[in-house]
Amino acid sequence: MIRKFSEMFEITELRQRIGFTVLLLIVYRIGSHITTPGVDVSALAEFFSRGGGGVLGLYDYFVGGNLSNATIFALGIMPNISASIILQLLQPVIPYLERLSKEGEEGRRRINQYTRYLTVGLALFQAFGISIFLEQLGVVSNAGFGFRALTMITMTAGTIFVMWLGEQITERGIGNGISLIIFIGIIARFPTDIVNTVRAVFVAETLNIFVGTFLLATMIAVTALTILMTQGQRRIPVQYARRIVGRKMLSGRNTHLPLRINTAGVIPIVFAQSIIVLPSSMAEFMRGNPIAQDVAFVLRPGGWVYTTLYAVTILFFTYFYTAIVFNPMDIAENMRKNGGFIPGIRAGKSTADFIDRVLSRITLPGALFLMFIAVLPDLLIRKAGVPFYFGGTGLLIVVGVALDTLQQIESHLLMRHYDGFLKKGRLRGRSGL
Repeated sequence: MIRKFSEMFEITELRQRIGFTVLLLIVYRIGSHITTPGVDVSALAEFFSRGGGGVLGLYDYFVGGNLSNATIFALGIMPNISASIILQLLQPVIPYLERLSKEGEEGRRRINQYTRYLTVGLALFQAFGISIFLEQLGVVSNAGFGFRALTMITMTAGTIFVMWLGEQITERGIGNGISLIIFIGIIARFPTDIVNTVRAVFVAETLNIFVGTFLLATMIAVTALTILMTQGQRRIPVQYARRIVGRKMLSGRNTHLPLRINTAGVIPIVFAQSIIVLPSSMAEFMRGNPIAQDVAFVLRPGGWVYTTLYAVTILFFTYFYTAIVFNPMDIAENMRKNGGFIPGIRAGKSTADFIDRVLSRITLPGALFLMFIAVLPDLLIRKAGVPFYFGGTGLLIVVGVALDTLQQIESHLLMRHYDGFLKKGRLRGRSGL
């Protein structure tokens, strides 16, 4: 394995791509230490350390602590991801966007342009909301219109710059730039978490060494299960008949249609978290309202009502998002046009119904796995006393991005007649963020 990693740097283009990616990620981390003017960072960090923020605390996790430190990258790349998801969900609803999605490279370019415009709008709106929130916390030295305008300009510019960094990494580096930026923000917390765990075991003795060993084995097993579920797929055999196209005779071939167990990726957890923590976030703004405080208490993290609603919401969004991004009728129609069929299944609607039935069945274990991963951090933190966040969306993103990046590196190696990372088979990336 060490020899295979050393082979990466023997290829000039691959070495340059890896170096370029590392350089831009370092630039991103440097920007993560530049504070937005006019904010008392120590008071804000103290608020987040007490578990405050609700949905903002979740947001801060994905932007690598930039929000709790009020940096110029406080919004991170999340407005761009939100814009991409919104346009993706609107494609089946708006005929114009649906036509663009089927027009190849030109259509994708237009959709990407609309995504950038929507990103700027969302970033301005979110930056304005954060400026109001900071003023209400009392961590702003000179509150007012000037601070709000400066915060909106600074954070929106930071988001645009981070978006540009992601696009440059995707084009000239290795891996998906946006995913890598989220990835580096999540793993930036790892050194602190490791130090806190070692201190809890050997210094404070709040965590038993045997319990710590068991937790380490559990984390390794959960990570392996996450990799298995991320790469898991059901392959439906497909045959293409011999046919004539123009003056050419195309021979028949046997292939397969891969259906992923976790087609929706991390999106169901993101949607469910955003909805389930909304009451507690609203209660932060309505501290004098007893009804809001009662609702926030009932839906407090770790409670059985919170956990149940969280799991059910994840189950719903898993099926909902899978139905949005994967259309069995389109797959069946494309197969019919190209002379393909599933053995024993009639072409057309019967094929679409068969694919939909198989997809619905394999989505259930994927949804149950997402439910388990989502509630795992609460169980470890509140029940086992683990001093760090493990599981949830962060684990899925880290595993998925690592697999995607390794798969791209392996493709470069195989293209130049090097062996890949695996002796048998190929690495497969995930379906998406």
